[in-house]
Amino acid sequence: MTDFKTLLQAFDQLLQPDRFKDYGPNGLQVQGKSSVKKLVSGVTASQALIDAAIAANADAIFVHHGLFWRGQDGRVVGWMKERLQRLLAHDINLYAYHLPLDAHPELGNNAQLGKALGLQASAWCGDQNLVSVGQALNGQSFDNAEALAAHVQSVLGRSVTCVAPTAQTIRRIAWCSGGAQSYFEAAIAEGVDAFITGEISEPQAHIARETGVAFLACGHHATERYGAPAVASHVANALGLSHQFIDIPNPA
Repeated sequence: MTDFKTLLQAFDQLLQPDRFKDYGPNGLQVQGKSSVKKLVSGVTASQALIDAAIAANADAIFVHHGLFWRGQDGRVVGWMKERLQRLLAHDINLYAYHLPLDAHPELGNNAQLGKALGLQASAWCGDQNLVSVGQALNGQSFDNAEALAAHVQSVLGRSVTCVAPTAQTIRRIAWCSGGAQSYFEAAIAEGVDAFITGEISEPQAHIARETGVAFLACGHHATERYGAPAVASHVANALGLSHQFIDIPNPA
């Protein structure tokens, strides 16, 4: 058992949110009970995750996507009212870390995605160095982008959109979880053969075809399922808490 402030300090010390310019507040977003015994982690503070945490008798929830974002409607109505009402009625603490969770070099979304895919980073680029750049473990390569896409699909368990303009061997790979399609050009500047992220927008297909660098869109949720449980488990073990990861399916 620990108190909610000690849990916040542990997350802050590990993830160092003050280092990042982010889209919303990192840290404790909703204060609940003082004492914490069980911690639930998930990707997004959705109503489904909150309900599952209530059913699991959680005292705190740790997520990547919290409730509050810069520029959103500040009224507590509709879905926001429903989520907050559940958290407050059950006295559950909500902790959310966005870019700091992406960026942690060992436990973050990008590091854990690389680990799951068998990729090892040797450099970083893009805004706030969020993009990992490296290659497969032991210097292994993929015959082409389709072979890489098949590997990613088998690991993540979902379909992959692959824009592969050439049949070249894939050796140097960049990756960044979630909606990081705007970092594609920064990855290209690093001399990569392929870029892995969660989403694709209209410009990336053209850029891939024109530069010869493969672009793989593998799902926002699917690429961000790894950091939250890794961080929550690490902190829970350090503080003697019970931890449970609850994955709420999301086709995005």
